[in-house]
Amino acid sequence: MPLMPSLYLSHGSPMTALQPGAVGARLAELAAALPRPRAIVVASAHWLAPAPRVSAAPVPETLHDFTGFPDALYRLHYPAPGAPALAEEVAAHLAAAGLPATLDPQRGLDHGAWVPLRYLYPRADVPVLQLSIQPRLGPVHQFALGRALAPLRARGVLVIGSGSLTHNLHEQRGYPPGAEAPYVRPFTGWVEARLAADDLPALFDYRRQAPFAAQAHPTDEHLLPLYVAMGAVGSERLGARRIEAGIELGFLAMDLYRFDGAA
Repeated sequence: MPLMPSLYLSHGSPMTALQPGAVGARLAELAAALPRPRAIVVASAHWLAPAPRVSAAPVPETLHDFTGFPDALYRLHYPAPGAPALAEEVAAHLAAAGLPATLDPQRGLDHGAWVPLRYLYPRADVPVLQLSIQPRLGPVHQFALGRALAPLRARGVLVIGSGSLTHNLHEQRGYPPGAEAPYVRPFTGWVEARLAADDLPALFDYRRQAPFAAQAHPTDEHLLPLYVAMGAVGSERLGARRIEAGIELGFLAMDLYRFDGAA
């Protein structure tokens, strides 16, 4: 079975499900370039918990975990099967790494999972489960979660972190078409350079070292899935490849990252 990469996806607004823009095209291209996974694990910015939780629903519900959007968005569903047996395996890997997790047989797929998966695997025929993140525990902890799951890559499991490379909702409606927040490109350029250099200490310390970190991420939850994807490589060499997908609404950087490690 081919070795899977791990991915970090910027999922953008829920409206991405109706208006794919550049990121929809990049996701479709990415799926065409990947080996077909036997299952997917998504660590989403929209499932926060104080300790790791793993979804184990056999048929996960499509969660419309947002308000104030057009009715058409609430009619969308992503009917992928769940992966209860894999959920138990994920929990076992986490426990072996000293990160005990709880199985959640009810948890569905939030929009951090199903919105990008609509473009990666539109037939919804690859089993999917979700992994929560723990925002209070920071980047090193999320990296450890991903590292615990690294052996699954050799077994055809695609590990995805889903967030947004910049995410400051205080900026909503603040930029006219064609304008950009001045902090977006300095921040994303710094991330790209540090990933290319495999500079884990700097990336873990992004709050102090990255330019405009507080503006790019007033809170951490949309960047933390990046560290899960980094950890899932299983080595200090990340093999990071940036896939540019534009800037939405002037403040949401939609870059994607593929991590192949030393391969």
